[in-house]
Amino acid sequence: MTESFLLPDLIALTAQRTPEAIAMSYGATAISYRELNTAVNQFSSGLLGLGLERGERVAIYLEKRFETVIASFGAPAAGAVFVPINPLLKPEQVAFILRDCNVRVLLTSPERLALLEDVLPHCHDLRHVVLADSATTTEPPDMAAPVNVVAWRALEQHTPRAGHRVIDVDMAAILYTSGSTGNPKGVVLSHRNMVAGAKSVASYLDNGPHDTVLAALPLSFDAGFSQLSTAFHAGARVVLLNYLMPRDVLKALAQEGVTGLTAVPPLFIQLAQLEWPATINQSLRYFANTGGRMPRETLNALRQRVPSAKPFLMYGLTEAFRSTYLPPEEVDLRPDSIGKAIPNAEILVLREDGSPCGPDEPGELVHRGALVAMGYWNDPEKTAERYKVLRPGTPGHQQGLPLPEYAVFSGDTVRRDADGFLYFIGRRDEMIKTSGYRVSPTEVEEIVYATGLVDECVAFGVEHSTLGNAIHLIAACAYSTDSKGINDLKNECRLRMPAYMVPSSIEMVTGPLPRNPNGKIDRKQLSATWAMQHGS
Repeated sequence: MTESFLLPDLIALTAQRTPEAIAMSYGATAISYRELNTAVNQFSSGLLGLGLERGERVAIYLEKRFETVIASFGAPAAGAVFVPINPLLKPEQVAFILRDCNVRVLLTSPERLALLEDVLPHCHDLRHVVLADSATTTEPPDMAAPVNVVAWRALEQHTPRAGHRVIDVDMAAILYTSGSTGNPKGVVLSHRNMVAGAKSVASYLDNGPHDTVLAALPLSFDAGFSQLSTAFHAGARVVLLNYLMPRDVLKALAQEGVTGLTAVPPLFIQLAQLEWPATINQSLRYFANTGGRMPRETLNALRQRVPSAKPFLMYGLTEAFRSTYLPPEEVDLRPDSIGKAIPNAEILVLREDGSPCGPDEPGELVHRGALVAMGYWNDPEKTAERYKVLRPGTPGHQQGLPLPEYAVFSGDTVRRDADGFLYFIGRRDEMIKTSGYRVSPTEVEEIVYATGLVDECVAFGVEHSTLGNAIHLIAACAYSTDSKGINDLKNECRLRMPAYMVPSSIEMVTGPLPRNPNGKIDRKQLSATWAMQHGS
């Protein structure tokens, strides 16, 4: 084996080259590439022993730990598809994902399984639950369909066997990202998408066996999972971290001798306000930003904290894994730029009619190449909105090519300057980018309606110095608009939503909210009015 075609190859090839090199650390425990590759193959064989068919989905609802990573590579090694679920999600949100992509196997912990007790009976395609932290089989949950509960260790006892035949254009993963019209959408990524992404990112970050990469982002994020794939491709060591406070991140950077850190602006803003141990500057080789624009003040503060580290400013789409980066040598010249296309990708800026924009002319960012995902799971309508055929004559797609080429139309408006550098202008839809997460205002509203405490509501994003955007909710309620009503609604939101989705501010009003000509609540008018009143 000399080339990585499938996602598990990233581990297998490094295990051949440097079997005793450390692949992962978690707390005081570490495993080598040889041990990791063996564990991946054991889990793969265990799934096959459960009768898992080619392309069936394996959901992973765990915090960052060895089992999470092993399953993420072991499921595609079996010819199945892994579905990482953000551990912050509430049971109803987890159940939606399990139902939406017809999950067959769920890997979780006994504690998390208990949280899902009320929702799992509605997940009719689920047949097996694999429990980490459990040495023995436990009683299955009460469900409409028979479910087999098996201990993690039982899967390790299976004789190694080859997985189902798959190739690089087959599905490897489904990553769920918030949709503009309510429930999250499952972005389907192929082996080719993920391997090409690993190679591309590792090439411009210059990752190698000398690196120690901190996995601080959720592995359900494209950028979070990229910390694993790039490191394993390069033969680097990954440090898994489930942090509670920003100081935990600094502690890990210092203790583990981390050379590479990728994070989102809210975390970097918090880190920039702390004192950094001097030892971090001796080891940290780069820090990379993703998930929104980093404030210039934060960037300057970070560079003062770790002057030896190179800053990489990145832009990515889950629908295309990664898209652009700004090289460190350009940061002082154009700190507001999102850079240029990553290796093995092309970024176009197109007008409404599909023709290329001129220099500094605003247009839609369009990504073409090997990282373009396979679309949204079981949603042809939304897929058609975002994944479109490039018209003949588009750069890279010439008139004489008869087969169509699909590209990702991001929904983001950008401009390209005369030197080819891209600048983000704004989103075309109403998605809220907060704390590095993309949040659907409709999903927030649907959960608020489910509380039964409001008659009408509307959510939208407002500029925030640390979150990027904060979520503001305006709720119409005929019977309770006082502080108690607001507190009751906030408490219900905290119970029903992950922390990043809970509105930062709630405004209670009486009477119906304004409508647009179509009779819908006019979110744009309410957002604009709020901005005028608050000077933003």
